[in-house]
Amino acid sequence: MQIKIETTKENPLLKRTEVGFTIVQGPKEKTPQRLEVKKAVAVEMKVGDEVVYVKRMRTKTGTSITQGAANVYQTVAQAKKVEPEHIQKRNSPAKPKEEATA
Repeated sequence: MQIKIETTKENPLLKRTEVGFTIVQGPKEKTPQRLEVKKAVAVEMKVGDEVVYVKRMRTKTGTSITQGAANVYQTVAQAKKVEPEHIQKRNSPAKPKEEATA
C-alpha cells in the first residue's frame, strides 16, 4: 500500500488540516482498512494517529486506486469536540464483543 497526500488545506477556525489522499495498492490486494489508512496518513503528516480522522474512502471501480479525505487536528480534545460521533466510532479500534454469561 502506497499513500500519497494530494492536497492539504489549513482550517484555522476548526484547528485542523484537511487532507486529500490517494492510495495505490497491488492488483491482488483488497481495499485497506480504515485504521491502516489512519496510521499511514499520520506517518505522512508526521503526527500521532490519535489526531487523525479518516472521513471517507472510495475505491474506483475496476482499479486498485482508493481516494479519500482525512482531518488532522492539532489536539485530541479539539478533534473530539468537532468530529461527529459516527466518524469517531469508525476511526477507533473495534471493541471485542463480550459473550453473554449464563
